[in-house]
Amino acid sequence: MIPLKTRKLRIAYSIAIIITIFSGLASRKWSHLLPLLAAQNAGDVLWAMMVYFGFRFLLIQKGLPTAICLSLLFSFGIEFSQLFQADWINHIRNTLFGALILGKGFLIADLFRYAAGILIAAVLDIMTLSK
Repeated sequence: MIPLKTRKLRIAYSIAIIITIFSGLASRKWSHLLPLLAAQNAGDVLWAMMVYFGFRFLLIQKGLPTAICLSLLFSFGIEFSQLFQADWINHIRNTLFGALILGKGFLIADLFRYAAGILIAAVLDIMTLSK
């Protein structure tokens, strides 16, 4: 039997993931309505936040440092994988889901956006979910 606290946390992280996904998609669709700084950065920041909440959901018993480290490794790994430009992976990247998950081209600025998103998610986690 899964303890009640664990179930509640998993529900909370699931909701955080869903909200973050919808916010990220909205930030792309309606970027023209956002201030330029938000339009340029929100999608990547929110993507990294979703990765963080995903690790918290999957590794509920692990601590905050584990989630932060794995989120950074995963996000940075995806970004560095964009340096690899084989036809087969570019074909995947040219699909909607491939582009959303794998991105299209390496940008060093994305590493900073991912770090910021993970930091924001961790702070939100400490302030609300982890209590």
